[in-house]
Amino acid sequence: MRLGVYTDYLYDMRDGVPYGERAFVVFIARLAPRFSRFTVFGRLDPTGSTQARYGLGSDAGFVALPYYRTLGRPFEALRSMGSAVRHFWRGLDGLDCVWLLGPNPFALVFALLAIARRRRIVLGVRQDYPAYVRARHPGRPTIQAMAAVIDRAFRLLARFHPVVAIGPQLAADYSHGPALLEIAVSLVEADEIVSPAEASQRSWEGELGVLSVGRLEEEKNPLLLAEALQLLSADGRHWKLTVCGEGPMAAELEQELERLGVADRAELRGYVAQGDVLGRIYRDSHALLHVSWTEGLPQVLLEAFAAGLPTVATDVGGIREAVGDAVLLVPPGDPEAAAEALDRLAGDPELRARLVGAGHEYVSTRTLAHESMRVADFIHETCSDAGAAAG
Repeated sequence: MRLGVYTDYLYDMRDGVPYGERAFVVFIARLAPRFSRFTVFGRLDPTGSTQARYGLGSDAGFVALPYYRTLGRPFEALRSMGSAVRHFWRGLDGLDCVWLLGPNPFALVFALLAIARRRRIVLGVRQDYPAYVRARHPGRPTIQAMAAVIDRAFRLLARFHPVVAIGPQLAADYSHGPALLEIAVSLVEADEIVSPAEASQRSWEGELGVLSVGRLEEEKNPLLLAEALQLLSADGRHWKLTVCGEGPMAAELEQELERLGVADRAELRGYVAQGDVLGRIYRDSHALLHVSWTEGLPQVLLEAFAAGLPTVATDVGGIREAVGDAVLLVPPGDPEAAAEALDRLAGDPELRARLVGAGHEYVSTRTLAHESMRVADFIHETCSDAGAAAG
């Protein structure tokens, strides 16, 4: 089978190899060997300034779509639509099926083009799109209204086409179509998973490290990290915050840490690549704190589970249903609850052991190899019907 994949990412080209801006590219690339032809569609940054670090590898072809900075600039994005349609239409030559990740306006248009060309389509859903847009663009009701319309259109399309959904909440939302696969986006290899026995050797004496991993953007609510750290630092408690991530709110987070008087208790590491360095940071920490306003099922939770790291996470998206027994859940936007949960971890070894054990059980069956194979198998099964042959 010959597969195309679209997601709204920026790419750079380096020595003829496309590099994507988000770690999910690693998951996409893992699908390539399962298909006789594998093509990725993505926006190509002509300036080469995109901080793209995840290579697609030599098994993947690439169709460059026109550049726009962000869907948050809708008129700029729409001006590129005509050229994007032409590139996508030509890119469908020689493909049998396309996996279109959304919701977003380009994924909708591309789905209609694929249907017109009689290509099979599989939809991918990674997050609650209206909630994501509300968190990312507060105070912009027009963009929020557009997102609601796009989301409804994507859900209607999903009634007639197979869907891959990230996490149980999105799977429930998209359960009315002809076929559904619920997955976790895992970038964890099996040999990276720490055993509960090894995790139990972590000392909880002295200074305790709380880790945050992810992009520093509005919907991720990074300023709450500073507020929680201030609460944790009261009364002589010895907590230190490490933040691995970059984004438009990095400077604002740094200023908030200074304003609250806890900058000396925090280290902003910026971007840290997937691999040995980030894995060591996970294993050297005591707890993960995840504070987003909205999520599907964040991959960083699986990375924390693999490192044997007890986790505190906001009760959003599909987190409770998927991994509620492996994390301490707190309300979104509540620094007091986050700090209290971390203090509970520090004082309760039985609680830590229970969370680590549940996390280990979950991630052990959801490695990168396992989840990418499930997606590839699902696409093969749902797109192999008669009539999928490309012209």
